[in-house]
Amino acid sequence: MMLESELLKKDLFGEVRLESDDFGRRIVRDAASAALPLRWLANGLMRREARVLAALDGLDGVPGLIRVGRDSLEREYLDGAPMHHAKPRDPDYFRRAMRLLRQLHARGVVHNDLAKEPNILVVANGLPAFLDFQLAWYAPGRGRLFCILAYDDLRHLLKHKRSYCADELTRRERRILARPSLPSRLWMRIVKPPYLFLTRKLLGWADREGASDRGERR
Repeated sequence: MMLESELLKKDLFGEVRLESDDFGRRIVRDAASAALPLRWLANGLMRREARVLAALDGLDGVPGLIRVGRDSLEREYLDGAPMHHAKPRDPDYFRRAMRLLRQLHARGVVHNDLAKEPNILVVANGLPAFLDFQLAWYAPGRGRLFCILAYDDLRHLLKHKRSYCADELTRRERRILARPSLPSRLWMRIVKPPYLFLTRKLLGWADREGASDRGERR
């Protein structure tokens, strides 16, 4: 059995590879090569993603968890194009994406990173799929904070609908877009500026680098 491996991304948090063998293709997230001061964080994010994918097991539109090890995570490969390449303009795509998001929330998961278009795919059959659950939160009991974060998930998805299918926004959806949550406002005004300074200026890392390549191969 011959294993083929293609490096998709390498940064301070490790590597992401596309591996292929007789059993098919899979995505491997490897934290062993992460910068030593950040390895604990890379492993923490990886374990967080593993918990979330396990909670979403069997849900169409979410990659299945294959295996998680000490410094690596293997998950299902989804064949599709990232939203910013596919540019979906069919309102049915966004109806299905909303349904998928409701299914995530019903299982106690908020994604927390749907603002990034590379994290949303148009898969081979034209349906939506969500990727990159490192920042997602699994809270089976849900609660007030969960509801606020779920609202922000919805707003991010509606922003994409506004970009590609604005004429199909309902009156209720426009009201949601006009009302960001308090955590969202605090993030934009207080947290985001130092976050960008730390990641881009000090660490030289931009989380959208290689986004098109990652999206097309995930």
